Amino acid sequence: MSQVANLGIFKIPEIKNEPMKTYPPHSEERAKLQAALSELRKKAPIEIPILVNGQEIRTDKIEEQRIPSDHATVLARYHEADPATIDKAIKGALAAKASWEALPFNDRAAVFLKAADLLSVKYRYKLLAATMLGQGKNAWQAEIDAAAELIDFWRFNAKYAQEIYQQQPPVNAPGVWNRLEYRPLEGFVYAIAPFNFTAIGGNLPSAPALMGNVVLLKPSPSAVLSNWIVLEILREAGLPDGVIQFIPGPAAEITEQILKSPDFASLHFTGSTQIFKKLWKDIGNNIDIYKSYPRIVGETGGKNFHVIHKSANIENAVHQTIRGAFEYAGQKCSAASRVYVADSVWDEFRTALLTEHAKIKVGPVEDFTNFYGPVIHKASFEKIKSYIEWAKGDASSEIIAGGSYDDSKGYFVQPTIIVTSNPKSKTISEEIFGPVLTIYVYKSDDYEKILDVVNETSGYGLTGALFAQDLHAILLGQNKLRHAAGNFYLNEKSTGAMVGQQPFGGARASGTNDKAGSPNLLYRFVSMRTIKENFINIENFSYPSNLA
Repeated sequence: MSQVANLGIFKIPEIKNEPMKTYPPHSEERAKLQAALSELRKKAPIEIPILVNGQEIRTDKIEEQRIPSDHATVLARYHEADPATIDKAIKGALAAKASWEALPFNDRAAVFLKAADLLSVKYRYKLLAATMLGQGKNAWQAEIDAAAELIDFWRFNAKYAQEIYQQQPPVNAPGVWNRLEYRPLEGFVYAIAPFNFTAIGGNLPSAPALMGNVVLLKPSPSAVLSNWIVLEILREAGLPDGVIQFIPGPAAEITEQILKSPDFASLHFTGSTQIFKKLWKDIGNNIDIYKSYPRIVGETGGKNFHVIHKSANIENAVHQTIRGAFEYAGQKCSAASRVYVADSVWDEFRTALLTEHAKIKVGPVEDFTNFYGPVIHKASFEKIKSYIEWAKGDASSEIIAGGSYDDSKGYFVQPTIIVTSNPKSKTISEEIFGPVLTIYVYKSDDYEKILDVVNETSGYGLTGALFAQDLHAILLGQNKLRHAAGNFYLNEKSTGAMVGQQPFGGARASGTNDKAGSPNLLYRFVSMRTIKENFINIENFSYPSNLA
């Protein structure tokens, strides 16, 4: 390995959140996005290879990513990695590791800062179009995800990494210099990405890579195209071959092979709670074969709440609830899916909620007037449908809005609102991951009791919101719900965390709460080494206390 000179302590450029475009009618940005959508449609189906060591690999097994709002149309065909390819990916990543981790931090950071700038301008509309068509997001949801959030991850991670490296021992004894190194993990990181956020698919491999790690990325079958474009951007930004290996394919087979490697050093995961728990058990069962104790970093699901106190501003609470529950068809891990409303404001809340609900438009993402589009695939559609049908037959539940669905062309589910008299109802306690909201009306005088119900109803602990103007009610809610949500909002919806402003993550069944969009996440992918350098030789081994 050749020596690399480090001739300065460099400072990251000033970092701010990426300004978001709003795509109003007749704007240049809307025209450019519509052109990108049209071009992507014309190119479909797009062939996506495996990427290992910079080499594009094509196998005999090909799977399809379809457009969920038009499921007869294949958006992309992607090659699936086989065992020989996975073995090659592991060996290639480990071979690339030495030179990548030895690269000065400023050179590693420059790759991701350049990627952010490329996405901000050159690739913005292409990645948004892939996210809209492939993952069913409308223009605004794609903008805040695939553009703004991913750009923010790349830029803020570089800022946070620089701050981490600057943290050094504050005290040095005479004749001694103490130093800390933030080494990458010994081995490779395995990143498993979800379908619902392109930014997460980009951050899962990028955060460990920035800290000098090498990564194997398995994209979601429903987001292969957008994740491939992310790799395209990183490669143009100068990411060396082998640092991030792109290995789409069958999750169970790929994961089983990877977790049997002695060099497996970390899991970086976003997905379902059930899969995360299984992975944790599998890693535990394999613990004797690993060279080190693997770092397990995961964010899973949620059963997120809004609590409406009698002092709440009802107009704000209604608008925030519509957004929190139904943006992106409720397919955010932070989406509001259970609401607790004080009976003294229930009539006002219900009237306003139904009035606003009637304005929601659902349909293909290419129609910019639609508030949300399809759910991601048939399995998701069938699951959501089953909950709606269950509610129709449940004596304690009443569907007061929505309740219909249609998968003849795309996987569309109308925004559904259920009112239940059972605080432990199936739809208020189980994660649905769709546009279904369940409301429980509580007695205003039982506010403190309902906080206990909110806290105990779900095993998750991701996000939650409290709407109140009464300071005592706010303080009580904050304290009683301290562990019910890793991201807690006051008079604001449960979704929409921004990198650099609200680090995101939850505990309990929702994950390890390592907070993406903060320095804490980056710490999980380094292993510190303490270096003590002595400048003064000792003349003997004994101490004064040894003297007679």
